[in-house]
Amino acid sequence: MAMDAISVIRSKRDRAALTDEQIDWVIDAYTRGEVADYQMAALNMAILLNGMDRREIARWTAAMIASGERMDFSSLSRPTADKHSTGGVGDKITLPLAPLVAACGAAVPQLSGRGLGHTGGTLDKLESIPGWRALLSNEEMLSVLDGTGAVICAAGDGLAPADKKLYALRDVTGTVEAIPLIASSIMSKKIAEGTGSLVLDVKVGSGAFMKTLDDARELASTMVGLGTDHGVKTVALLTDMSTPLGLTAGNALEVRESVEVLAGGGPADVVELTLALAREMLDAAGLKDADPAKALADGSAMDVWRRMITAQGGDPDAVLPVAREQHVVVAPASGTLTRLDAYDIGIAAWRLGAGRARKEDPVQAGAGVELHAKPGDTVVAGQPLLTLHTDTPERFGYALEATEGSFDIAPAGTSFTASPVVLGRVD
Repeated sequence: MAMDAISVIRSKRDRAALTDEQIDWVIDAYTRGEVADYQMAALNMAILLNGMDRREIARWTAAMIASGERMDFSSLSRPTADKHSTGGVGDKITLPLAPLVAACGAAVPQLSGRGLGHTGGTLDKLESIPGWRALLSNEEMLSVLDGTGAVICAAGDGLAPADKKLYALRDVTGTVEAIPLIASSIMSKKIAEGTGSLVLDVKVGSGAFMKTLDDARELASTMVGLGTDHGVKTVALLTDMSTPLGLTAGNALEVRESVEVLAGGGPADVVELTLALAREMLDAAGLKDADPAKALADGSAMDVWRRMITAQGGDPDAVLPVAREQHVVVAPASGTLTRLDAYDIGIAAWRLGAGRARKEDPVQAGAGVELHAKPGDTVVAGQPLLTLHTDTPERFGYALEATEGSFDIAPAGTSFTASPVVLGRVD
C-alpha cells in the first residue's frame, strides 16, 4: 500500500487515528531513513498535541519492537527484573538500585538512556567514571550480567533502533512530554530487552514530565498495560518530583552521592526510594523474602557495584571529575525552607553543562547543582543554599536566572509537611 510521510502527518494533525498500516510504515521508513528527522519531528508534535488512543499506542510500540531484535536471558540461572524511571532531577536511583537488587539474587539487565531536556541521564552520569563503557555488545552485556548480576548500559543498535532515533529527536524538538511517545519509547526497549519483570518509577511534579498525579497515573496505566499484554509482569510506583532527589543534580556529583548510599549513608529520600523500588523488583521476580536493607547495610550491594563498574571498563576507585568553577547561592533570609523547585534546579544544571541542547552535544562530567538544604530545613541568612558547578563560568549568569524563583523561605516556626516520596502504585 502506497504511503508518504506528509499524508501520515496530516492525518494526525487533523486529529484522525493513525491506521495500523500508517504506523507500521512510518516507523519502518523512519528507521531506514526514508522519512526525514524534520518530518518525524512534525508527526511527534502532532501526537503531542492530539494524542493517540490505546490501539494506536499498542501498534506504535509493536512497530518499534519489530524494528529490531529481541534479547533472550533464559540462559541465566537468576530471574530477571528491570526498572525504568520516567526522568527527574537528581534521580540517581538506578546507580545504587541495580547492584542492590543483584545482591539480593535477581539479575538486573538495566538498559538506560541519556539526559532528556532538564532531566539527567543515567549513562551520562556513569560516563563520568574514568574508563566506564556504556556501549556493550549483546554478548558483552550477557557476560557482565552473568558474572556480576547487574549491568547498566545503552540499548544496542539492534534493539528497537527506531526508538534510538526518536529518543534523541524528542529531546531537541519539545516533544518529550507526549504520553504516547514516552510509553512506547520505554516499553518498546524494555519488552525487546527480554526482562521477565519490570518496575516503573513514574515521576510526578514540577521536575517531572508528568506534572499532575492524574497524568502520571495515566502514563503508568498505559505502560503497565503494554507490559502485561506482552507477557512482562509490570508494576509502577508514582513518586514525587516536586523537589530534587537527594542533594545533587549533575553527573559526577550524582555518582558520588550514589556511592555514599551504597556505603550505608546518603540522603534519606534517595535511600527510601531505592529500597521501595528494590522491594517491588524482588517481589516481581519472585524473591519477596530477600531483604534489600540488609544488603545495603552489610556491603554486599557495594561489592556488586564495584564488580559491575570494573566489568564495564571503569575504575571504581578513580577520582571523579570536579568542575573547575563554583558559584555559591546564599539564603537571602532566615527561616524555614518550604520549597525548592525541581524543574528550576534541573534547568540550572542543564544550563551549567550537565545536559545538552542538541543531540550531538557533549556534557560536562563535573557540572551541576549541589543542594545544602531541603524543604523543611531551617536556614540562616547568608548561609550556602546552592552551589553551582561548571567548567565554563560564563554559564553562571544564565543558570542563576533559573534559580532566582526556585525556592521559598517562610518565617521561622512555620509549619511544614513534606510530600511523601511514594505517592501511589499501579499494577
